[in-house]
Amino acid sequence: MSEKKIAGFWYHAIAISVILAWGVSFPFTKILLTNGITPTEIFVYRTIVAYLGLLVISRFNVSFWGWRDEALALLCGLTGGTLYFVLQNVALNMTLLSDVVIVIAINPLLTTILAAIFLKEEHFSWKILLYSAVAFMGMAVVTLRNGFVWGNGLMGNILAFLAALSWAVYSVLLKRVQGRHSTLSITRKVMFYGVLCAAPLMFLQPLTSMSTLLRPDLLANMLFLALICSMAAFFIWNLVIKKIGAIRSSNYLYLDPIISILMGVILIGEKVTTIAVIGCALVLLGVIMVEKLTAKKR
Repeated sequence: MSEKKIAGFWYHAIAISVILAWGVSFPFTKILLTNGITPTEIFVYRTIVAYLGLLVISRFNVSFWGWRDEALALLCGLTGGTLYFVLQNVALNMTLLSDVVIVIAINPLLTTILAAIFLKEEHFSWKILLYSAVAFMGMAVVTLRNGFVWGNGLMGNILAFLAALSWAVYSVLLKRVQGRHSTLSITRKVMFYGVLCAAPLMFLQPLTSMSTLLRPDLLANMLFLALICSMAAFFIWNLVIKKIGAIRSSNYLYLDPIISILMGVILIGEKVTTIAVIGCALVLLGVIMVEKLTAKKR
């Protein structure tokens, strides 16, 4: 086997390791929630640690972008940081991990729809609309499997959908600043403003005691989310995109909900229903086909 092929193999292996880390982040977050750490605290603490790590890596090179781009960065921090992670964490606290993962998996489709509306990047065909409907049907199957019964489960799924929608808005906003600033600089800004927007929400509930936060198992859990899932995975993923391409690397993202559900079964003993499997399959089918169709058109 040539050196080029060996190098390619390792980049694909690294891509899978990143997806594994992101897949584990959902059950790890669920563990923190079940131990009394609030959804907002989890986001703020993990993001502060990741931000400080990126700050050290960039040798504290912080610059002012100008009022327009700083305002865009603030909106990115609010939508892709505060709203996305806090809503996602609250949803995990209210309903099944499998439900949240399946609903969140629809965010690439929502991004495509918003990009078509606001950025004029895509034009919908009947095939794209058809597969979009399939993905939304899968989400509806999971969300309404017990009928329209108002309660924590349904509310959790609605919050997960709003989290996916906020990430789609973030993705569209992000395109306004990409190209003018480095990826590292953008990520730092988003983390900074995300924490800035989320910090006041922490005081709406009593803060978790320091003794709980410093419990070795929970501290290790939080550091894993911060250093591996937020900071290291970001660097590694950018390297993977550079070496094997955005399209080939993005295909691995379709494994994320499957891995998250499997890790939920292994780590927290969550049971997966047949309905969840059907919903997940429909969502993935719809999202994958829309992605392939739009990529082909591009």
